[in-house]
Amino acid sequence: MTTIDDLSIKLFADGADIAGILELARNPHIKGFTTNPTLMRGVGVTDYEAYARDLLAKVPDRPISLEVFADDFDEMERQALKIASWAANANVKIPVMNTKRESAAPLIEKLSKEGVVLNITAIMTAAQVREVETALSTETPAIVSVFAGRVADTGADPIPVMTESARILEGKPKAELLWASTREAFNIVEAERVGCKIITAPNDVIKKILAFGMDLDDLSHKAVEIFRKDAVASGFHIA
Repeated sequence: MTTIDDLSIKLFADGADIAGILELARNPHIKGFTTNPTLMRGVGVTDYEAYARDLLAKVPDRPISLEVFADDFDEMERQALKIASWAANANVKIPVMNTKRESAAPLIEKLSKEGVVLNITAIMTAAQVREVETALSTETPAIVSVFAGRVADTGADPIPVMTESARILEGKPKAELLWASTREAFNIVEAERVGCKIITAPNDVIKKILAFGMDLDDLSHKAVEIFRKDAVASGFHIA
C-alpha cells in the first residue's frame, strides 16, 4: 500500500488561515503553500500586504504563492513586482487570463524573463498550458497550475489533460506542473502517475494524505467504532 514516503511528488498546502498554515509548516512533508484572494477573504483578511508579509516572515523556508488581484495587466505587473520583492520565498500567482478573457501570456513572458518566479493559475486546458510554456523563460523557475479538480467537476476526465500538460512542459525543465483544485486524497497518486511535480490540497485533504498506508482492516474497525459511538450518543432505538 502506498505511504506518503513512497511518493516523490511535492505536497503543497492550499489555504489562508495562518494558524493552520503554521501547524502544517511543522510537518516536513509539506513542501510549500498556496493561497488566493478568495481564500484570504474567507478568513477575514482585509490588509493584503500586511497579511502576506507576516506569512512570508513566519514561514521563510518554503515557497508561498501569493496572487495578484488586478484585472489590468499593467497593474498586475506592478503588483507582481511588489509581491516578488517582499521575500525570497514569494512566488507570484498570475491568472492565465483576465476577466475580459485576454491572455496573460505577454505579461508572463515579460516577468519570467525578468526572473520573477511565477505560479500561473486558473488553467483548465492543455492549449492554455502550451501557451504558457511558450511564454516562460528557460532560465526562471515557474509553477504551472492546472485545475484538475475543476475539470473533473464538469464531468470530464482530467487525466488526459494532465498527462498532455506534463508532456508539453518537458521543454521547460524549470517549469513544474501542479495539480490544483484537489478533491480527494487519491488525487496525489494520480498526480504523480501523470507526471505532476507538485500537488496542492486543502487542509482536510492533506490530513487524509498524511494517513496514507493505514491498514484497511483497522480503518474498517475505526469506522464501526465511530458509527457505534454516535448511535449510542444519539440515544437511537428501534421499538
